[in-house]
Amino acid sequence: MNSFDAALRRAVTFPDGSHRPALGLGTWRYGEMPACRRLEVRALRAALDIGYRVFDTAEMYGDGGAEQVLGEALQASWRAGELAREDIFIITKVYPHNAGTRAMRKACEASLRRLGVEQVDLYLLHWRGDVPLDETIAAFGELVQRGCIARWGVSNFDVADMRELEALPGGRACAANQVYLSVSERGAEYELLPWQQARSMPLMAYSPIDQGALAGNEALARVAARHGATAAQVALAALFAMPGVMAIPKSANEQRLRENWAAAQLQLTNEDLADLDRAFPRPSGKKPLAMI
Repeated sequence: MNSFDAALRRAVTFPDGSHRPALGLGTWRYGEMPACRRLEVRALRAALDIGYRVFDTAEMYGDGGAEQVLGEALQASWRAGELAREDIFIITKVYPHNAGTRAMRKACEASLRRLGVEQVDLYLLHWRGDVPLDETIAAFGELVQRGCIARWGVSNFDVADMRELEALPGGRACAANQVYLSVSERGAEYELLPWQQARSMPLMAYSPIDQGALAGNEALARVAARHGATAAQVALAALFAMPGVMAIPKSANEQRLRENWAAAQLQLTNEDLADLDRAFPRPSGKKPLAMI
């Protein structure tokens, strides 16, 4: 099996029954420097060529710059006839202060313009703010009805927040939750991940390689040596072994993009996973959700 087939076979299932690859590409820090725009567009075009189909961004990233860069890369691919809109799963996020009905409509319309699309596939509340959750749910619902978004979710919500959300009218429509999860930050595994797994609600793992720090980890490197892989690939493969987890590492380096994509081929053994548990113990109790 090649890396393209392997990556597409590793999938997560959303509450509506749709399936998407368990590996996506984050765009945090994209769009911050105009001088880097051409290189960033080139990196995203390379990612599309490699096989990436899920892209995560936010209105916060580069004050909309990341959405613009992603939109430029996608539009170029579509104009060239390389891919179609339905091939791509676009995720973006709304600021908490824009989570009210009127503000969210304007924020979403601005994101759509920057991305150059009529609809985003998943629209997330970036983190919880002061706007009441019931108002935010209503705003999401309106955007779904208007066709601006296909589904909605949240980010940086822990179990208590998710339970509160679920209990509100319309709250069960939440399609995903994006949190910090990696082999070194496993707090979400204790309660949040099982809660979401029981609802077929993907947990999207941001910073799954700890912003690159895990690429030099010795424990991961020892496991990687058994497979002719890299430590970063093992860090991703450990998340792929968790049902319902989608990893969204960020990179603008083509070699790293290829290495991350190839991690989908890596099948960790029970011995590998046991070694990782010893090096990075599973949480034995509840602790605050890690955030960046």
